[in-house]
Amino acid sequence: MTGDARGALVLHGFTGNPQSMRGLALALADAGFTVEMPLLPGHGTTVADMVPTRWKDWSDAAEAAYTELAARCDSVAVVGLSMGGSLGVWLAQRHPEIAALVLVNPLVSPPDADTLAFIDAMIDGGDELAPGVGSDIALEGAVESAYPELPLRAVRSLFAAAAELEEGLGAVTSPLLIFTSTQDHVVDPRSSELLVERVKGPVERIVLDRSFHVATLDYDKDEIEVRTVEFVSGLLASTGA
Repeated sequence: MTGDARGALVLHGFTGNPQSMRGLALALADAGFTVEMPLLPGHGTTVADMVPTRWKDWSDAAEAAYTELAARCDSVAVVGLSMGGSLGVWLAQRHPEIAALVLVNPLVSPPDADTLAFIDAMIDGGDELAPGVGSDIALEGAVESAYPELPLRAVRSLFAAAAELEEGLGAVTSPLLIFTSTQDHVVDPRSSELLVERVKGPVERIVLDRSFHVATLDYDKDEIEVRTVEFVSGLLASTGA
């Protein structure tokens, strides 16, 4: 979606696809931004395609999309949900020139040791898939188009990356807007707390009491879209097409 010289990179979550972020991407496009919303490797087809993918595949794709967008725009904001938020933090650690960072229930800290040990035991026992984590949404009738299964080795690589992200949160200096659902059954809100405590740039935090993890499709989706557009518009100067 081509707009003016302000870019917005929009990143979806683990096992999901751009459907979960479409409303937010359209809101940014309607506000004049040039928007890129890549389909991350292994996503949006069948879960078998995702089984062999790892963090490096997703982060390489995010880096390529950012580099391409930054080459076309004067400034870029990065907007991410869940793992898309993880990738946003990863990019911000490497690109301090990112003008704004908007994260919705991001993952930047791995689960506890017992959970990791349980996943490792499943993998050691020969399991490749577990029940999926998609569509954690409070709003009746709203559905996330995500895989019904969770690729275990892939999620293990995501958790390993989250541990590295946590160690490097102090390298994030981009202005940050973070949305945190108080009832999130996928990502512990502790990740949001860590971001607020450790990043070095200015932080604005909005707590969502009505929405679950996929808040971009939930009760608070309109507020997320309005507040995101306001936040990034205040930080990225409009210089025309």
